[in-house]
Amino acid sequence: MRAETRRRWSLALPALTVITLCSILPLGVMVAYSFMEAGQYGNVQWGFSLEGWRAVFLDRDFFDDSYIPATAHLTILARSILLALATTALTFVFGIPTAWFIATRPPATRAYWMFLITVPFWTNLLVRTIAIQEVIRADGTLNRLLLATGLIDEPLQMMFTNGAVLVGMTYVYLPLMVLPVYAAIEKFDFRLAEAAYDLHASRLYCLRRVVLPLMWPGIVAGSILVFIPALGAYVTPRLMGGGRAMMWGNLIDLQFGQGRNWPLGAALSITLTLVVVGAMVWYARRAAKGAETNG
Repeated sequence: MRAETRRRWSLALPALTVITLCSILPLGVMVAYSFMEAGQYGNVQWGFSLEGWRAVFLDRDFFDDSYIPATAHLTILARSILLALATTALTFVFGIPTAWFIATRPPATRAYWMFLITVPFWTNLLVRTIAIQEVIRADGTLNRLLLATGLIDEPLQMMFTNGAVLVGMTYVYLPLMVLPVYAAIEKFDFRLAEAAYDLHASRLYCLRRVVLPLMWPGIVAGSILVFIPALGAYVTPRLMGGGRAMMWGNLIDLQFGQGRNWPLGAALSITLTLVVVGAMVWYARRAAKGAETNG
């Protein structure tokens, strides 16, 4: 028994080492930095301080040195959560029909359609963001098409807005919604839908009461895969939003870079981690309730 236990631990040791060095240790460093004092030229000074955490939510008033809510940070946090939720919703709207289309193709052609969905993953995130940027900028493809058809008289200013960030993140993260939903639909027994029609169920009722509950695990998995990276997105908001649509990831980079306030940057990073963990717990509970309902 002991030999078997040692063998299992020896097999798990490489994975545990990688997890410790690449995940647990860096997270521990961020937690430690968040409770230290900011250095004058960056880095940290060894000494316990809650100033980094205080600065996440509170600012000092310029006149009487009292504490006031850090409206800039709270606004950026709210924008990040709302854009991540909107990205998840849009990828759901476009991802469900796409996954359904692929899953209902003949088995011989499904691999081809899945190949087209996964092609974007072969290119760098920066390249994909620049590609969508070329489409919606003032002299981009979309504006040229609208001008050529006479639908508009002057180019639409879509760049450097929350809408541009939303479009960019939806494009980037759409495959992350399609893949798990496709896996769920592929296992769907379409005879259940036929039985619902035989019992005079409408299309909407069949979709709501038969199809979507059986697709629920894929929907939850896709929502998690989209929401978490969208919440901490950096490249897409930086290019598509500029300085007008800053998100939480850009704020963290600003503190570690130009702001030279590493404790605040670390506290912002841990705050983002806590929000992500809270979202995952909520999604997990929703998935459990959905499974109980379907059961």
